[in-house]
Amino acid sequence: MATLIDTITGDDARPRHPEKAHRPDQPVRRKPDWIRVKAPGSPIYHETKKIVKENGLVTVCEEAGCPNIGECWTKRHATFMVMGDTCTRACAFCNVRTGIPNALDASEPENVAEAVQKLSLLHVVVTSVDRDDLADGGAEHIAAVIRAIRDKTPETTIEVLTPDFLRKDGALEIVVEARPDVFNHNLETVPSNYLKVRPGARYFHSIRLLQRVKELDPTMFTKSGIMVGLGESRNEVLQLMDDLRSAEVDFLTIGQYLQPTRKHIAISEFITPEQFESYAIAARTKGFLLVSSSPLTRSSHHAGEDFARLQEARAALQK
Repeated sequence: MATLIDTITGDDARPRHPEKAHRPDQPVRRKPDWIRVKAPGSPIYHETKKIVKENGLVTVCEEAGCPNIGECWTKRHATFMVMGDTCTRACAFCNVRTGIPNALDASEPENVAEAVQKLSLLHVVVTSVDRDDLADGGAEHIAAVIRAIRDKTPETTIEVLTPDFLRKDGALEIVVEARPDVFNHNLETVPSNYLKVRPGARYFHSIRLLQRVKELDPTMFTKSGIMVGLGESRNEVLQLMDDLRSAEVDFLTIGQYLQPTRKHIAISEFITPEQFESYAIAARTKGFLLVSSSPLTRSSHHAGEDFARLQEARAALQK
């Protein structure tokens, strides 16, 4: 019988989050059968892992403990996390290390581009930690990664999943000017949860960021995602959809929140596959070009296939 993993184990003993040590332990609930996945182990998975390691790269697949890593890496899909593995924020849901980051690695854009070429990626997702310590929040570094990939593999389409660049005037414009094919920025949760889930961010700033992308380049696809199972109400999720549509966001992802460790915010409930489908139907009726809503949906999951579907959906509207 194939080995199963509970996606994110909750038994991570590494001192990744010293700033969360004051939080009381939250029991990690057993996951229902629909959230269990096979442990990774295919030859292509190991080859992908080797290429990532040889190029000294960080992937959000590993750092965030993504449940889909086995599937994605077997398909040679990887989401590269640039600007280090240490974030300047301490969101209550996130398993990425928090602390004082190292200086930026000037060779990273070229290293990412080299890995994209070796993996023969037709579509790549580039994300990053928050770098509030940098004057531009790391915008120029992200733009440099985009340019390096374009130079080495011009046929590769590029999706960026960016921080909110809070109080970093001009940062968003730098990234948009580099012309990624998809600009993604996740809201993560409904506004009533921000103080306990995403205290360093501001909900309406994130909405405005996505709206501004469309103002700068109306042809660029925009995307955002949320987690459910954090105590949000259905009406709050529906209002969030309306807020995103008011910003002309094209693509919405909705996935189940999974508690990384006992020091992270607890799961309020496991949303059923039927409830996820109901959210998908509602989002489609509100006008999103594309919706991905399921327990295992993650921002970068099936990103290449989804980009093709976005193009098809736009083309159908323009006929």
